[in-house]
This record gives sequence, C-alpha cells and structure tokens, in this order.
Amino acid sequence: MSKERLYKVILAPVVSEKTARVAELANQVVFKVIKDANKSEVKEAVEQMFDVKVDQVRLLNVKGKTKRTRFGLGRRSDWKKAYVSLAEGQEIDFAVAE
Repeated sequence: MSKERLYKVILAPVVSEKTARVAELANQVVFKVIKDANKSEVKEAVEQMFDVKVDQVRLLNVKGKTKRTRFGLGRRSDWKKAYVSLAEGQEIDFAVAE
C-alpha cells in the first residue's frame, strides 16, 4: 500500500467523553477514517504515523443525522469510525504527534 494512501486513511481523532473513557479503560484511541478504509489499512496507517504497535482495529459506520434547517430537512454525511486497541505499554499523545 502506498504511503500516500496511508496518510489519507486517518482524517482526525474523535474527541468526546466516551472516547476519553475508552482510552483510560481499554487503552484504545478513536479516529475518524475515510469511508472505504479497511482494518488492515487503518492498522498500518496508525502504526506508521504514530510509531506504536496496534493489537486490534474495530470499524463502524456512523449514520448521519437528519436535521431541521430553515429550508426544510437536511441530512449530515455518513462517516466511518475506527476504535484502535494499542499494545500494552503503548500510547498516543496527540499534543506531540507528528
């Protein structure tokens, strides 16, 4: 897989109360990824970008919400989320990450 593709797979970390709790309890990090990404791509991208060892990757599709606007009903885009389990002793610090 090309380096160019790997850098496009991960879009952003997901920061919420739930992801903070998951990070503390299960040593997992949550990322927003492109919709056509698969587990092996996400694993390789995280390992190369953050120089950590990944144990497991779980992917899920998040359906976009329907919202009311002044023009009627609108819909947010669907997106994909990745729960990345890190190996024992590994961690990602987003303040220092490249």
